[in-house]
Amino acid sequence: MTSQPPLAPVLAGLRVLEIGHFVAAPFCTRLLGDLGADVIKIEPRTGDPVRQWGEMCDGRSLWWSMHGRNKRSVTIDLKSAKGRELVLKLAAECDAVVENFRPGQLKRMGLGADVLRQARPDLIVAHISGYGQNGPGADRAAFGVIGEAIGGLRYLTNHPPGAVDLPPVRVGVSIGDSIAGLYAAFGVMAALWQRDRAKGDGQARTMDVALTESVLSMMEGMLPEYGALGKIKQPAGGGIATAAPTNAYPSADGQWVLIAANSEPLFAKLMTLIGHPELIGARGYSSNPERVANAAQLDKLIGEWSRGHDADRLIQLLEESDIPNCKAYTAADCATDPQYRARGMVREVPDRHLGTVLQAGIVPHVPESPGSIRWTGPDLGEHNYAVLSELLGLDRLAIEALEREGVL
Repeated sequence: MTSQPPLAPVLAGLRVLEIGHFVAAPFCTRLLGDLGADVIKIEPRTGDPVRQWGEMCDGRSLWWSMHGRNKRSVTIDLKSAKGRELVLKLAAECDAVVENFRPGQLKRMGLGADVLRQARPDLIVAHISGYGQNGPGADRAAFGVIGEAIGGLRYLTNHPPGAVDLPPVRVGVSIGDSIAGLYAAFGVMAALWQRDRAKGDGQARTMDVALTESVLSMMEGMLPEYGALGKIKQPAGGGIATAAPTNAYPSADGQWVLIAANSEPLFAKLMTLIGHPELIGARGYSSNPERVANAAQLDKLIGEWSRGHDADRLIQLLEESDIPNCKAYTAADCATDPQYRARGMVREVPDRHLGTVLQAGIVPHVPESPGSIRWTGPDLGEHNYAVLSELLGLDRLAIEALEREGVL
């Protein structure tokens, strides 16, 4: 029996126009592009600032190689009348537009959703901004870190109150931007499903995604607990305020190993392993709420045991007892992890400028219809001719004339 060839990527045939910069909108469209969408990225002639962010190799951003992958770059001066005309013509050929300017900026440039929909009436438009498109804070400047702070996350990414006299720690990546981009991608697909399904309504819809609201929506019981009890959720350091034992514990070779044993069977396994079976079912340790109340004492006992072993030996012992565990992975650990490698989540991607670049794979995995990394982050304006000739029917002379005028 011969195996069936894979189906087309799940978003093959979808075309998205990105008028975005920095992280949130480009992250949204990267997710769509990974699953097969044709993403046309509109950039100023100076390029997306992220082209200059992060570590550089031969003058090129390694992050951009992944951040801009699977996109076609077209440079257009949005301040020019001819540039705006080109954008409208491109919008007419697209299913959705994703943008992350300040609220109202595209409208002031003559490219508001109402104008875009004159080109395509059923166009899906996703706006990503700091605070949303309306309300008293809509015009305030914001980046991801501001969204993380107002969403409540930055307060919690810290050690318990009084433990240190340092600023609350940043997560380490632009998590607020990325969460907003993820919500925008979900919203775009939901709107397209309602528009285009067998009995869809064919209607345009607008997605209004705020960085602040995206982070706040992820904050679990923080708001309900405050509303009902007046309790303000506090930083818990490496632990979890609602479960114990679960924390990062030191090893003899100076690493940190996370151990999560907050169910009854796992707690029993862990106490047996570290030589404290007397705590199994004992008063103060017989249920998760009791263990949470005694988390500091538990962490001390587990830490005393963990310091007696190197990280690799700790992991071996925990694995043998089937207790969830892992080192606090560095980039090197992620790059060599056999599970990541086996599933293509860490992959070596050819980049014509940088040689081979390690990149994160594609989420979600769709075995019957896999996405792919068709190319890495493009050169600035690399696809001007291909896009404008293919979609708008412009010939080379017309495109060269636009380049001389500074429109492209």
